[in-house]
Amino acid sequence: MFLLRKFTQGCVFLAAKCLPDSFVLVILLSLIVFCLGIFATGQSPLAMVNHWGNGAWNLLGFSMQMALVLVLGQALASASIIQNILTKISKIPQSKTASIMLVCFLSLIANWINWGFGLVISAIFAKEIAKNVKGVDYRLLIASAYSGFVIWHSGLSGSIPLTLASGGDSLRKTTQGLLTEAIPTSLTIFSSYNLIITAVIIIFLPLLLSLIHPDSKNILEIDKKLLVENEEQEIISHKNDHTIASFLEQSPILTALISCFGLAYIIMYFYKGGNLNLNIINLIFLFLGILLHKTPISYIKAINKAAKSAAGIILQFPFYAGIMGMMNGALQGGESLVTLLSTSFTNFANADNFAFLSFLSAGIVNIFVPSGGGQWAVQAPIMLSAGATLGVKPEVIAMAIAWGDAWTNMIQPFWALPALAIAGLGAKDIMGYCVITLLFVGCVVSLGFLFLT
Repeated sequence: MFLLRKFTQGCVFLAAKCLPDSFVLVILLSLIVFCLGIFATGQSPLAMVNHWGNGAWNLLGFSMQMALVLVLGQALASASIIQNILTKISKIPQSKTASIMLVCFLSLIANWINWGFGLVISAIFAKEIAKNVKGVDYRLLIASAYSGFVIWHSGLSGSIPLTLASGGDSLRKTTQGLLTEAIPTSLTIFSSYNLIITAVIIIFLPLLLSLIHPDSKNILEIDKKLLVENEEQEIISHKNDHTIASFLEQSPILTALISCFGLAYIIMYFYKGGNLNLNIINLIFLFLGILLHKTPISYIKAINKAAKSAAGIILQFPFYAGIMGMMNGALQGGESLVTLLSTSFTNFANADNFAFLSFLSAGIVNIFVPSGGGQWAVQAPIMLSAGATLGVKPEVIAMAIAWGDAWTNMIQPFWALPALAIAGLGAKDIMGYCVITLLFVGCVVSLGFLFLT
């Protein structure tokens, strides 16, 4: 334990000293990919710039979805009834060890059910724990909340296994005709090897993170006053106005009517067999938030306060989209950076290690292309084709890519932005702890694909 804590503190120290703000990091990644594209694929600087510009707005819709997940989730959590529930649950753990374990465990379960829900709720819950438990390191607490995201792609909202299960033209196009028939989730999400890998992580990761809690000399405990949301001061107050406008703004009847409107649609959506996705999660957050805040003006204020935390997503996602454009861009008849990275791993593969190498290659690609769907579209044709010649099952290859995509998110701030915004921290504050999650999960998944598939 002494050596583990020393190693962890070394990672925390290096992250604090060497890891810049996440916006600076995305600039550096952009420049690295720009140079790699020139030297590795033989493309001109202007061609790489063109790829960046063509890709910059490819995540526009997704950026809005993520911003809404963050803003609507925070606005919902700020409702008094939700705050009371979170406060009661956060008082359950009486020690710093129990706090870390509970936050990580609930985050893992929530992210396995749905990553959009888990990503926001776990960070909000961790923040509440910090208000009520004395002596817990705030950085590790938020890192534990984010660490649960590592299993999202093996769960019920994993984009790759759900794409396989949907079949049809979408699957045929993304795999360039290599797969034409749907592959059920019983062979991916609910396969024995995937369930074993997931179970090991859910059982042991919370315990591991609780063991690396820093000693009293190195604890960073946040002043509870800094975590309390202060009411914004109004320049002109309209609380005591007796006007039609004021009556409508404070009318619980309007809130009830529009909430019924939205909730009726949500019920019909699930009754007709709809799946839990980002759009429906945002709709649930939206109308529950409106209902629980009781009046329109109360919800408006909650949204105004929460919207400030979406700044990182708005600023950085176009740059990540540009990086993806450069990673996928190629000369006519040439190869892209993603293709070169993927094929370099297949050169050393055989039937026994192909799934493991697919996992590693996907992990590396994910650092530059942090989008599960986007990564699958690029890597699927390459890895499935190579795997077919070696006799490796396509569902195993797909899950290897899915785990690789989720694995290196622990050192990629792209997905951490919502949690960091809620917590009020920077990437360098939690990434040192997330390295432990990266190493542990990397070992578990690697052994799983080497010996269980």
